Amino acid sequence: MTILLRPWRVDDADDLSRAARSAPDLAPQFGGTDLSDPDAARDFISRFLRFDDSAKNWAVEVHGEAVGNAGATGIEFRHQTAWMSYWLAASARGKGIAVAAVARISEWAFASGLHRLELGHRVNNPASCRVARAAGFPAEGVERQKLRYGDTRFDVETHARLATDPSPSTHGTAVALRTDVQVRRQV
Repeated sequence: MTILLRPWRVDDADDLSRAARSAPDLAPQFGGTDLSDPDAARDFISRFLRFDDSAKNWAVEVHGEAVGNAGATGIEFRHQTAWMSYWLAASARGKGIAVAAVARISEWAFASGLHRLELGHRVNNPASCRVARAAGFPAEGVERQKLRYGDTRFDVETHARLATDPSPSTHGTAVALRTDVQVRRQV
């Protein structure tokens, strides 16, 4: 399987909507936005899945469909840091896609001059923890009640990877990464 990481496009709205509906646990990723509405999905891509100097959100494309997002945001070159994030549609989980995507974006980040990449997950999300560890991000600690979704607060386990850390094995998964925002959907 080949994974393509590329900037999101507004014509990915249907894929985003499908992914959002595929798993209820994705709802916090979208901040309460109802992505079943095509206009809302296009607006979400334009506003929140940005690809600029401080945020690089890549659509995770498999077999021509955007099935998730992997990104580096809060990119800061003074301290050489960024915040990593990832999510996948239910159909794309458990196949090593998130691990391969995060590992590939980490390579890009280090080659671009960053030194420390951080990420965090709710402590009640063991699958996200497995992705972080497999992508080469050891745990550093728990931040108590860091996130709030609705009326519930969640502890977050923080992980980090340094440019000097060893690269993880992604079991030969091919990941192409594009940074041009003019990529067109292939038919």
